Formats: sequence, C-alpha cells, structure tokens
Amino acid sequence: MAIDTSVQLYDSAATGWQRGLYDDIQATFRAPVVNWIFRTLTANEPAFTRYLWAQLKPVFETRLCGEACVAYRTALREPFDDLPRYRARELGLDPWAWRELHGQLRTFDTVAPRLAVTFEFVYRSLHDEPVGVDPRTDEAATAPLPEWLEGDRGLAPTMGAFDDFDPAVEETVRSVQAFHGFDEGLPSIYRCLVQWPDAFARMWTDLEPHLDSSAFGTACAAAREVTVDLVESTPYVPQLSPDALERAGFEADTVTALRDLFDDFARGPVETVLPAVVLVAPTVGAGFDGP
Repeated sequence: MAIDTSVQLYDSAATGWQRGLYDDIQATFRAPVVNWIFRTLTANEPAFTRYLWAQLKPVFETRLCGEACVAYRTALREPFDDLPRYRARELGLDPWAWRELHGQLRTFDTVAPRLAVTFEFVYRSLHDEPVGVDPRTDEAATAPLPEWLEGDRGLAPTMGAFDDFDPAVEETVRSVQAFHGFDEGLPSIYRCLVQWPDAFARMWTDLEPHLDSSAFGTACAAAREVTVDLVESTPYVPQLSPDALERAGFEADTVTALRDLFDDFARGPVETVLPAVVLVAPTVGAGFDGP
C-alpha cells in the first residue's frame, strides 16, 4: 500500500474527534493552519494520525522545543545579513494585500521549525535511529512553553492552485521547481506567494542567489543539527519506531508506507523548503527571532 498524497481532509471538512485534533494542532503550533502532512495523514491513516499527535504533542509543549524553534531560525538567518527588505509599495501591493502577505508569512514562519521537528522525530523513529538517548535534565527540558512565545502570530494561509499558474509567473515557477527539485506543482509557501504574481517574481529573483549559495547549504546543515539535538535530548520520547507501532496495532504495510512518505519530507526535495520559508518571512518583517 501507499499513502495517497492527492487526498486530504481539509480543515473545513473536519468533524468529531478530527475537528478537535485539528483545533489542538493549531493551538499547539500557535498558528491558524493545519499543514498538508497532517491533512493527508488524517485522510489516509486517521488512527495513525491520532496516535502520532498523542506521541508528539508533549514535546511541542516544552520550553525545550520553543528554544529549538528559535535556534532553528537563528541558524538559518545568521549567515545572511543582506537579505532584501520590502515595503508594500516596493512589491506593488495595496494595504489589504500587504496585510495578507505579511500575516500569512508570519504563519509559515511559525510552523516551519515545528514541521522540521516533526519530520526529524518521525524519520529517525521509523528508521530506528536514536531518539531521546541523551535527555536534558534542566528545568527547560520539561517546563511549559511560555504563553507569550509566538502567540497569535499570523493569518490563515490562502493559496493558488497546485499546478495552474498565472502566465506572468510561469518562469518563476519553473525556477522554484528546478531549485527545490520538484517535477510538478509548488509547496504551500510558494502557492501562497503566487497569489501576488509581481511580488512573487520580485521576491524570488532577489532571494534565489542567497538560496543557491554555499552559505544556504551550511545554514541548512546547522538548522538540522538543532532539530537533531532536540530529538536526541528530549526527555519525552515518542513511541514511533516500527516495533512500537506494531505493538500499537499498526500493520507492517502501513509502517512501510509511512516511512516512504516521511523519507520524502525529511530527506527529499522538501528538505530545502522549510529553510527557505525562514528566509522569505523576514523580507516583509514577518520573521520571529526570539525575545
């Protein structure tokens, strides 16, 4: 079997315990969005999604995870002190469009490190790699995430079509696909930006040289080290290994399909998308750098 990535349970269609799960994900991630990975898993493997969230949620509620999210962004932004900075008029946006762009990028910036943490936890667990092998014993390891940290940061994202784009941005879309290694479609962050074609083209033209540099590769490696350190130092160990999933009643075919899916996210083309989000957001003042 395989996960059908064309099928999702959208936020607007969620009812019952799935409605509650979606609300809990948004509250825990502190962002008004349920990302593609959770929508797709819920549509394909609802029992696993519920189990997965029960395993991961305690990690996201710790100050340790909050520190890692801030450190993840810092690792990516530190090498770049010359990122472009825009005002609405420079991107040809009216006040409403600017508000939407700024608010939606704040949301993406909030969830990016949390998704990186999710992918690292699940990937390592499904491959029987170390998780929680060197648990931190300081207060931050188990203290609750501060209420003020990244609370109420963004707006619910809206997006363009997956593969039907304004002709004015076709060249930009092809360039984005080539850089990240996608044969078709665009990841969510770019489907958001494509709603403002001229701004999208300008932002990509200015950002691509930064992304296509050795400094970006080094920054990505540093950011991944942050997630690896969290995964290895967490005192709360999610039970997501193949043996643990078997004990929980999940079949071997399901575990294999999940491993294939998360391989693409943790080590495939998507691996460069989340870091790109963290560099896009501050260009419009939507990045969070910590207290």
